[in-house]
Amino acid sequence: MTTIALPAAARSAVTATGPPAIEVQGLHKVYGPRGNHVLALRDVTLSVRRGEFVCLVGASGCGKSTLLNMLAGLDRVQAGTVEVRGRVSLLFQEAALFPWLTARENIELAMRLAKVPANERRARTEALLSTVRLDGFGDRRPHELSGGMRQRVALARALGQGADILLMDEPFGALDAMTRDILHDELERVWGEGGLTGVFVTHDVREAVRLGDRVIVLTSRPGTVAEEFPVELPRPRQYGDPEVARLTERIIDRLRAEVRRHAND
Repeated sequence: MTTIALPAAARSAVTATGPPAIEVQGLHKVYGPRGNHVLALRDVTLSVRRGEFVCLVGASGCGKSTLLNMLAGLDRVQAGTVEVRGRVSLLFQEAALFPWLTARENIELAMRLAKVPANERRARTEALLSTVRLDGFGDRRPHELSGGMRQRVALARALGQGADILLMDEPFGALDAMTRDILHDELERVWGEGGLTGVFVTHDVREAVRLGDRVIVLTSRPGTVAEEFPVELPRPRQYGDPEVARLTERIIDRLRAEVRRHAND
């Protein structure tokens, strides 16, 4: 079987020396014209080490997705600096697959645009289908796949772009609890084996604790870093683990305090 060449490193990369994979300093973001503007982000400063998996949580409208879009280069930096050292792939809540293409063709598309030779493209695509455990489903079109399977195709497509930084905006938010839990296992496996750096936006605090090396809490709008919580729990973790539940409650209490503070401003 052909194996896909993912970035080397794996879990030990979290303690690697050298510059961070992502570094944000004093980031501001304003939407709208002067006098009728909305301050979305204010003085956001954070860094993500190579190989680290960081989760961003916060109340709706706190700027989590805005921050992710700026890391991806999809939104302009108005003030402050953003440095992303590596190739980035994106994974969104919607798989955004082309409905007229098969799973295999959706995965191949980015490689075709990058002019990867056909033989190499086919080999890498089959390896990626195997990586996300979709062997035998390459000829299926999106409507023939479950929601979880479509997100696996989207993950394979992201990996196929040769990225070493994966930015994820609530990629499992629309899935049922059982499917989401299975995909957590798959994402954790792929991240650990490939040495990827991950930034994961979610409203679900327990999901953040389940997956992250660190959970960053953003304030209500304008978003800035309120507090960081290291997740010093052994992997693999499960939703029902008492330690996961305890840390989840601590972070939720911090979020509640932030929401109350914002309501009283």
